[in-house]
Amino acid sequence: MTDDPRPDDFRTDGPRTDGPRTDGWRPATVAVTAGRPPHEPDRPLSTPITMASTYVAGGELEYGRYANPTWTAFEEALGALEGGRALAFSSGMAAVTTVLDLVGQDALVVAPAHSYTGTLLQLGDLEGRGRIRTRLVDITDTEAVVAACADAALVWFESPTNPALEVADVERIAAAAHEAGAYVVVDNTFATPLLQRPLSMGADVVVHSVTKFLAGHSDVLMGAVVTADDQLHGVLKGRRDLLGATPGTLEAFLALRGLRTLHLRVERSQANATELASRLAEHPAISEVRYPGFGGVVSVVLAQGALAADLLVHKTRLWVHATSLGGVESTFERRRRWKAEPATIPEGLVRLSVGIEDVEDLWDDLGRALDDLT
Repeated sequence: MTDDPRPDDFRTDGPRTDGPRTDGWRPATVAVTAGRPPHEPDRPLSTPITMASTYVAGGELEYGRYANPTWTAFEEALGALEGGRALAFSSGMAAVTTVLDLVGQDALVVAPAHSYTGTLLQLGDLEGRGRIRTRLVDITDTEAVVAACADAALVWFESPTNPALEVADVERIAAAAHEAGAYVVVDNTFATPLLQRPLSMGADVVVHSVTKFLAGHSDVLMGAVVTADDQLHGVLKGRRDLLGATPGTLEAFLALRGLRTLHLRVERSQANATELASRLAEHPAISEVRYPGFGGVVSVVLAQGALAADLLVHKTRLWVHATSLGGVESTFERRRRWKAEPATIPEGLVRLSVGIEDVEDLWDDLGRALDDLT
């Protein structure tokens, strides 16, 4: 990489530096403490909202598009959790687009065939305009992915994937990509840094839709990028500043407040998801359960296909039919209702984002709706 905000190619043979270290505290403690103001008399315990577009000249902030103390607090907290330096963005897609914007002209990007539809649409748009080339792979076929890395500039993947919940061999793929001179980007939205830290597994960049589990209350639209490479951090910040893909101050404040309880929410969501996955596997209306064994997202395939799936999402009282995920409330949807969803995703697949409600209430509501389909 170079200091130029748009390098010719997203490749490097240079060293990758370690990110900032915490004081040895465990992740739950880091989630609560990182990004706080100093412990000094009369200082606020939490970082306040700083509403400012303009700062007095002569300092480090200068202008509202370049920095904001509320963003900085969130970035410090997320960076400490992921083991790198974070940058907040106006949305997850703003983060995705900024990273992909660094790919050189006609360079190759390797990505999973099953990914977040926004990412696939962005890759398709860039390829359609002749900006990049893409090679879509089955991320579970590690040997095929390794082979696909040979002439890549960037290897991008999710683990687990959305919505198929496939798990990648992050370390093996990252090593192969680096050997080929490519950068590695991992979308860690589903796992969160509490369940997986891709930077420690060889990734160069981690991307988050902060809207989901990190903020966790279905009231924030925001994204983030994390890297342990100081030079790459500078390049990404330069692109964010130039493109204006900056978050709102209120959104950053709410995201940081949500981050404080991430460990509690993930623990409860994962426990609920594990129990529900087990029960769903025994229900006659379900032909397949996809659950990687961690996290708060479960995907199921209805035995009677799309019609049954469409009926299911309108039969519940507690579960909410909605397209996003990662909130404290449980939501679900049939993913193929979106035309952009890959055709290899089953028509009857329903993605469940399991919240923190009582698991027995979740099962009573879902089980009754499933019983009506059999």
